[in-house]
Amino acid sequence: LKMSWFWLYLPLHVLMATSLCHSIKAPTTSSQQSFKTDLFNFYHSLILADGKETTVHLLKDIPRRYYFVLEEGRVLAPFSITVTPCDVPIEWSILVYKSPPGFPGKATPGDRDTQEVSKSQKAPSMVSTIFNYKGNSVETYMGMSSHSALYLLEFLSTERDTHITVYLTTDTTSGHLYPELPTDPRIDVVGIGHTTVTLTWKHSPSVLQHRESIQYCLLVNEKHNYKSLCAAETAIRSSGMKLPPTLALSLSPYLLEPQQVMILSNSELSIINKVSSGEVRQVCMGTKNTYTVPNLSPSTQYYFDVFIVNLLTNASAAYTGTFARTLEEPEPKVTELRDGKVVHVVLDGKKQKVYSLQYQARHKKIHFTFQLCRGQIRVHITRNGKTVASENLSGLRYLSLKGKLLDTYLVQLRSTEESNSSVKVQASPHFHKPLFPLLPESLKIKSFSKLRTCRSVTIAWLGTQEESKYCVYRKRIEEDQIWRELQSADRCSGPESRHKSEKVLCKYFYDLNLQRAVTTETIKGLEAGTFYLFDVYLFGPSGIPVRYHSKVVKTRKKC
Repeated sequence: LKMSWFWLYLPLHVLMATSLCHSIKAPTTSSQQSFKTDLFNFYHSLILADGKETTVHLLKDIPRRYYFVLEEGRVLAPFSITVTPCDVPIEWSILVYKSPPGFPGKATPGDRDTQEVSKSQKAPSMVSTIFNYKGNSVETYMGMSSHSALYLLEFLSTERDTHITVYLTTDTTSGHLYPELPTDPRIDVVGIGHTTVTLTWKHSPSVLQHRESIQYCLLVNEKHNYKSLCAAETAIRSSGMKLPPTLALSLSPYLLEPQQVMILSNSELSIINKVSSGEVRQVCMGTKNTYTVPNLSPSTQYYFDVFIVNLLTNASAAYTGTFARTLEEPEPKVTELRDGKVVHVVLDGKKQKVYSLQYQARHKKIHFTFQLCRGQIRVHITRNGKTVASENLSGLRYLSLKGKLLDTYLVQLRSTEESNSSVKVQASPHFHKPLFPLLPESLKIKSFSKLRTCRSVTIAWLGTQEESKYCVYRKRIEEDQIWRELQSADRCSGPESRHKSEKVLCKYFYDLNLQRAVTTETIKGLEAGTFYLFDVYLFGPSGIPVRYHSKVVKTRKKC
């Protein structure tokens, strides 16, 4: 009797293990082996925390076990278990060890050996598998227990090492860790353009209850849909980049890697990850349930996943992902290039449209000239459909191509930045009169610091072996205007765009010896401690000017 009272003070999980030990004494060989295995499983298991999300790391082909106990004293105790695979499919199951009648602590008067034999005979009915699953979807098991029981969870990955999250709760009345999904959790595609896709989805009930702590986050990629935020983050990390711990909390630009770009506009945070399989975009837009994804590539299939995220608990739930293919880009309008004619092309950087020029050769050798006026532009040239040149333009660029008579050249131009860009283009036979003058090795203007005074500045620039006209212009500017002036300068514009008061002088010079083809000029009549912008224009036989790179110089404040 005293021994019976001793059992009553032991925890339930110790009692269950002791019950298993007693059952092993049974003479039946098969049941003995079975319960030795059960006992081994129990002693090599960890306790699963109640009401807390647990991260479980799995090694390939090595099972991982956790257990939890539903204490007695509760009538029809409910519980739920949610398992979220973060990568590959896994196998997991729930086993229950039920308390047999008359196990220690519930003993009735009688012979102890008789009780042990009786328990041994009933032992096989104590263990049962109540749930089994294999896959990579988020699965939730909801159960109800009307008696004390010990539950064992077993997890196994057969593909590779991975990790999962497990959430157990026995309190189903005080709210959920995970945000709730609507009855219809699908994402609807309501609009498709060449570079945009518009999505909408039904509101989560959690948004209506906890608007301040809940937000929607969208993941866009070109590979496939993800069934959980955990799986999406794992995939991005495996691509070779370090991702902040959680999409919803990745709001600090200091956490970004070099492969990531963060864009914040209209209270929406976008993080673009540059990965080998394309861009992975993450956008958190608060509680808005409609969003237009911008800046997509034409004729490309994208996959869209929406996650509802609880900012307080960092838990999330995934809507059913969808996909859409952007429309094909319409054939660009083609402009004909004629021999020797200059075409001035202005490109809209925001729309990223391609401007096309077509030229049919009347000679075997063709000479293309590009003068970049503003911004950054990439040129792509094909001959009869085959690429013959592709590069970013810089300053003045000559391209000589040799082919056959009546070859068709297609010149495609596009801006590589969001601001507007412009370029002048000319195509002509090789013997055609050159559009631009002969250029020096460098178009830089040099200033001499030691020759600066309070009232004058001395500058120098390179010339050529061909006698040409050079005109110098100056402009007074403020210090905070320097960057804007240099960035917005139209390198194709001539002196006609300048005010007459800005003109300093014009001069002719050349030297057959290129090492001596340098000229200097001292500009006087300046104000002390003032910034000045200097420009030099070179005029050739055609009269079309080439502008040297602008130079900013400050006069001395005290002399």
